[in-house]
Amino acid sequence: MIFLILFGINLKKVRKSRGFTQAELANDIGIEISQISRIERGIINTSVSTIYEISQALKIEISDLFNFDKKN
Repeated sequence: MIFLILFGINLKKVRKSRGFTQAELANDIGIEISQISRIERGIINTSVSTIYEISQALKIEISDLFNFDKKN
């Protein structure tokens, strides 16, 4: 569970650093804003396909979304 929370926190940080709102990101990848919110809060375990789409929309490497300390 902590992994999902850390992933979500990192996604939010990266999304904001790239200048995207949740609405813009959701629109770009064709999902609901609420799904982005649930991912960022660590409530859902999103699919690999969605992670790929997020990385493409944010113009980052997929690995950047997993660049966080998993030990916390």
